[in-house]
Amino acid sequence: MTDTTTPQSTDETPVDPVDRVLARAEARSGVHVFGAAQALQDEATIGRADTDGEQWDREERAALRRVPGLSTELEDVTEVEYRQLRLENVVLVGVHAQGATEDAENSLRELSALAETAGAVVLDGVLQRRPHPDPATYVGRGKAEELRDIVVAVGADTVIADTELAPSQRRALEDVVKVKVIDRTTVILDIFSQHAKSREGKAQVELAQLEYLLPRLRGWGDSMSRQAGGQVGAGGAGMGSRGPGETKIELDRRRIRTRMAQLRKQIRDFAPARDAKRAERKRNTIPSVAIAGYTNAGKSSLLNRLTSAGVLVENALFATLDATVRRTETGDGRIYTLTDTVGFVRNLPHQLVEAFRSTLEEVGDADVIVHVVDGSHPDPAAQLATVRDVIGDVGARDIPEIIVFNKADLIDDDARLLLRGLEPKAVFASSRTGEGIDELRALIEETLPLPAVEVRALVPYDRGDLVSAIHEQGMILSQEHEEGGTAVHVRVGEHLAARLAPFTV
Repeated sequence: MTDTTTPQSTDETPVDPVDRVLARAEARSGVHVFGAAQALQDEATIGRADTDGEQWDREERAALRRVPGLSTELEDVTEVEYRQLRLENVVLVGVHAQGATEDAENSLRELSALAETAGAVVLDGVLQRRPHPDPATYVGRGKAEELRDIVVAVGADTVIADTELAPSQRRALEDVVKVKVIDRTTVILDIFSQHAKSREGKAQVELAQLEYLLPRLRGWGDSMSRQAGGQVGAGGAGMGSRGPGETKIELDRRRIRTRMAQLRKQIRDFAPARDAKRAERKRNTIPSVAIAGYTNAGKSSLLNRLTSAGVLVENALFATLDATVRRTETGDGRIYTLTDTVGFVRNLPHQLVEAFRSTLEEVGDADVIVHVVDGSHPDPAAQLATVRDVIGDVGARDIPEIIVFNKADLIDDDARLLLRGLEPKAVFASSRTGEGIDELRALIEETLPLPAVEVRALVPYDRGDLVSAIHEQGMILSQEHEEGGTAVHVRVGEHLAARLAPFTV
């Protein structure tokens, strides 16, 4: 009833720990997925920075990377400035039902990439097949004891469960394995807290962390006094045992709720500035294109390819959290904006969806959604479904959608045929090599909404500001220079059409 793997590896040919976990299940089930089933790319396939514009954030983030094998003993006092954090050694654990082996494999690989992005080394793992997770210890008592033996054997200091654990499950599993136990949600929140840079991003992450922490507070009941209730001496404690009232945990809960209220107000206060910018774009009838997709699908790389924006690109999950807006124009001169949004992931914690709802508004208010899918991922259909669920949550199902299978340079012809079956009208592109970028740009221009009002006007030569506004915001069908001014046949927005009304012919 259980699936574990223990293939041996030599020093010359080390075996990836996730491969070691999945090898036996794959051999028995015969399931084989195309491509490299990794959520992170190989170093040889990562795009070059010289095509992305200047990325000043890369050096800053790389300076804080955790590295393994550094001793905490200082040989010289000057080393204190350069000492870095030691990596956590983790063991993964997952549960899957009968027939869900492939999904469990992909989910465990994604959890491995999440742990690596958060700054950990994955040493080993356990997969268990059972109809439902154990309500007490998630994996059952016997498998929990087996997990404890693995933790001792590999010298791990953390266990990560591939789901969101109930507080009671986490405590019970910790009691058995004797090391810290965290779940998938905790890892994602930790990554978000590392990568948030803007004030709004930091506030959103802190709010999500507090919402997750509130029902999971523990460890203060024994050390602080509480009310005795009833007769003081009934429990044998006698006089002097009546506490001051609330326990420390209740004080902490009230403090967390107060802080959450402050953060919600702070996030609401950010909204007017964002709404003002969005309203200005709408007033000037500037269409917006939102780049949405799974995490690490290459959204930021694609934005850099299209606009040379210089947005941070890193081979990590959730490298980009803050929405980035860049201005570009079509071949016929129409201006539009491209917005890079936060990535999604399967089982995205609902706390993050709620906290980042203001950022996801950029998707809901867009005129076109460019949905980026990692074509080299082992389960692109799951990526499509996950992202479309979130797009539906923000009320953006009716917005025109362009599917882009990114990383086309890593896909063979058979994989392309399968992907074409998923989305016949999709564009295959590579932000690394430039393949399909021109086709994508042309498709965006074709999908953008045309200005609503068609106008014929004779604009005097002393109103060059109107001609400039037409070039910037409208679509010119014809233009001729006559004696009385510039004769134009254009499509423009309602605001600009009202300005042109005195000169219409």
